[in-house]
Amino acid sequence: MIFSNTLIYWYLQIKRDLPWRKTKDPYLVWLSEIMLQQTRVSQGMSYFLAFSEEFPAIEDLARAKESKVLKMWQGLGYYSRARNLHFTAKHIAEELDGQFPNTYKELIKLKGIGDYTASAISSICFNEPEAVVDGNVYRVLARVFNIKTPINTSQGVKKFKILAQSLLDTSQPGVYNQAIMDFGALQCKPQNPDCRHCPINSSCEAYANNLVKELPVKEKKLKIKTKYFNYIVIVTPNNKTIFEERIGKGIWEGLYQFPLIETNKEVQLDELINLSDFKTLVSENSEIKLFNTKTIIHKLSHQHLHTNFWIIKSNDHQDALVSWQEIETFPVSILIANFLKEFTPKLNNFF
Repeated sequence: MIFSNTLIYWYLQIKRDLPWRKTKDPYLVWLSEIMLQQTRVSQGMSYFLAFSEEFPAIEDLARAKESKVLKMWQGLGYYSRARNLHFTAKHIAEELDGQFPNTYKELIKLKGIGDYTASAISSICFNEPEAVVDGNVYRVLARVFNIKTPINTSQGVKKFKILAQSLLDTSQPGVYNQAIMDFGALQCKPQNPDCRHCPINSSCEAYANNLVKELPVKEKKLKIKTKYFNYIVIVTPNNKTIFEERIGKGIWEGLYQFPLIETNKEVQLDELINLSDFKTLVSENSEIKLFNTKTIIHKLSHQHLHTNFWIIKSNDHQDALVSWQEIETFPVSILIANFLKEFTPKLNNFF
C-alpha cells in the first residue's frame, strides 16, 4: 500500500491536464488509449482532438468511411489500430446498440483491445480493479523489484501482470493505473531517469544495485527484413496519374500509393525498364527520371524499405485517372506523404 500511495500522491502533484482525463466516457478513453499505443502524448494530442471533434460519439465513427478514418489517422502509423478502431466502433454501434461494454471480460473480446486497453478502460471508466501493464509499467516494476525476467516472454508477461495486480489500489484503480503509467513516462524514463529525486528511490532495488540501465530485460527476437520498393509515378500532360489502394494484409493496407514494383535488390534504370511489371505499366516512348538523388530508407519496426520514386512522363496513359489535386484527399503512408510534399510543387517543371 505504501508503494501505491506514494505513486498516487506523486501523480496528484504533477497530473497533466489531458482532455481524456476529464471524462469517464469509455468511447473517448478507448480512443485515447488506442491512439497513444506506440505514440507520444505530444504527438497523439492533436489526433485525439480532431477525432473527438469529427466523431463525438461512437455512432459517428461507425458511420464514417474507412478511407476517411485512415486519412485522419495519417501520420500516426501502425494503421491496423485505425482499422480495428473503426471495425469495433461499427460492432458496438450495430451489434451492441451503441452500449460500450463495462467489464474487462467483455472489453477484451473486442477487436483491437488486449489486456492493457481492457484494463485501462474498465478501471478508469468503471472502477474495476484491473491493473494495467504497458511499457511504462514494465519498466517501473522491473527496476523497483529488480526483475530480470524478459518482458517479451510468456513467463515475463504473466509474472509482471501478477505483480501489478498485487500492487493495485483497489479503492481507486483508475487513478493508480494512470499514476504508474505517468510515473514511467515522466519519472522512471527509459533513458536518464531522475533517480536522485525519485520519491521511491529508497526502495528501488535497481537504484541500490546500479542496475537502472540494465532493466527491464527484453529478448531480441525481432529480425529486420530489408525490402526494395520502386514507385512508378506517372505524369501526363493533363496532370493525371495512377493512384491505387494498397490491398492485402501487409503494411499500409487500405492506404493509397503509386504503382509499386518490389525487387529483391536495389535496381538501376537499365534493370528497371527490363522488368516485365515495368513493361506492362510503362510505354516505350516515355521519359523516365529518378526523383530522389539517393535511395530513401524508411524504417519500420520490422522492416527497412529501400525506396526509389521513378517519375514517368507519359503523353497518354489509359489508367492515369486521378488528378494531382485529388491525391491530397486520399489516406497515404508517411513515405508517400513526404514524397508528395516535396514533388508536387515541382510537378510541372520536373522534366
